[in-house]
Parts: sequence; C-alpha cells; structure tokens
Amino acid sequence: MANIIEVENLYYRYRDATEALRGLSLFIPQDKRVAILGPNGAGKSTLLLHLNGLYLPQKGKVCFLGREINPRTERWVKSKVGLVFQDPDDQVFSATVKEDVAFGPLNMNLPEHEVSRRVSDALQAVQMEEYSSKPPYHLSHGQKKRVAIAGVLAMQPKVILLDEPTSHLDPKSKITLIKILNHLHRQGTTVVIATHDVDLAAEWADHIIILKEGQTLAQGDAWLLTKEDLIEKADLCFPTVVQIFRQLPGVKRNYLPLNVNEAVTVLKTIITS
Repeated sequence: MANIIEVENLYYRYRDATEALRGLSLFIPQDKRVAILGPNGAGKSTLLLHLNGLYLPQKGKVCFLGREINPRTERWVKSKVGLVFQDPDDQVFSATVKEDVAFGPLNMNLPEHEVSRRVSDALQAVQMEEYSSKPPYHLSHGQKKRVAIAGVLAMQPKVILLDEPTSHLDPKSKITLIKILNHLHRQGTTVVIATHDVDLAAEWADHIIILKEGQTLAQGDAWLLTKEDLIEKADLCFPTVVQIFRQLPGVKRNYLPLNVNEAVTVLKTIITS
C-alpha cells in the first residue's frame, strides 16, 4: 500500500514553550479514510497544520508524495493538501457562498470558466448549490462547514484534512457530512479527520492513528479500538458498540464488533446458536 504522506521524528514547540509534537512518526495511506484520535493536547491540530505546510517542521520531516515539505515546496503542498478548520468562521469570510468557494481558484490565476466550473462542482459535492448567492453569516454552523469543505474541494486537492469535522453538528448534519466525506473518498480523495469521536472513527475509518502527548501510540485498522491496554494508555474510551459487547457473555474478545452492522451480524449468530 502506497503512503501519500510520511512523517518522521517530527518536533514542534510553540513560542510559549509548549511542546506540541515530540518525535512523532506516522504515515497516511493513499486513498484511505483516516481517523487521527487522541485526547486534548495530543497534537492532532498541530499535526494537521504540518501536513499541508501551514507549519514547517522545527525538527524532523514531513513528506508528501515523496517530496519533503519545506519553504521551497510549501506552496505546492498547500495546493495539493486541503485543510478544513474546526471552526468554519475561521475559513468562511466572503460576501457570498459562491465568492468564498471561488477564492482559492482565483488565487491560482485560473481562467474564469475554470473557476466557475470548480465552484459549481464543489457546491454540488457538498449539496449547497441553492445557497450560492447567500451571505455565509446567514447559514447554520453545519452549512458553513460544508461551504468550508467546498472551498477546499475547489482547489482539487489529493488529500483533504478536517479538524473535528462533526463538532457542534446536529445528528442530521453529521450524517450529511459523513455522506459527503464518503463521496469524496469514492472519487479517489484521501480523507483524514482529527477527532475525539471514537464511535465515528470505528464506524467510518479504514485506518486509525492514535496520538498522545505529541507522539504516536499506535496506528493500524479499527481493531485497535478494541485493545484495552491501548485505550487506557491513550486516555480514550471504547466505541459504544464495543462497550456493550465486552459485557455480553459468550462473545469472544477477538471478535468484538466495531459498528452497528457488525453488531447485528454477531447478535444474529448468538440468537441462532
């Protein structure tokens, strides 16, 4: 499996002397849905800012498609790796939705017809076409998040990074957002989310990365979220489905379901046995 991003021995210290990353190493597989988990202060947001070149390594290195991110390549990386911030108000600022989504392509000096096409395609992808003429401040929080995603999509990135994408969303908006992310993934985009939501990670991600105190504790498939020693060490909790089945008699610990569909399959087996 090819890795689209590789991080090696990455360190980053803020001006107030806070060590956000302390020798962090990991990889992002290409064309996968990746969830980065960890408690507050684990370094998730700081890591995302390095993955698209907004922050440059103070020590160590970050590589995208085999090229190291540095002052010579940071602009190129920003055009290939899009970042959606946790708060859409930090990202959505233009007079209308259409103008906001067009901001990136216009700064790429693309022809007008290409900008229009990209804006239309991006708004369609996030189901916001009918809001193109509206001022962003008239939109709900969830709608603003979708506009922020559209603004990144209009740049046609190979990777899209999202910081806590489901925070402050109602259940329906969360479902809509996950459908959008799955659609992007099916189109060949590598999608990476940083989240506290272990249920979302278990249900959605193909690849899990667990951070704590600026270092990588583990990475692999979602079965990591069934390992008691790792969950305890990471200051996380088990996904809800895992919590339930850990308390049921007759369920083997190495066959714990991670999501609703897997749970239904296991329950059917228990009921018919």
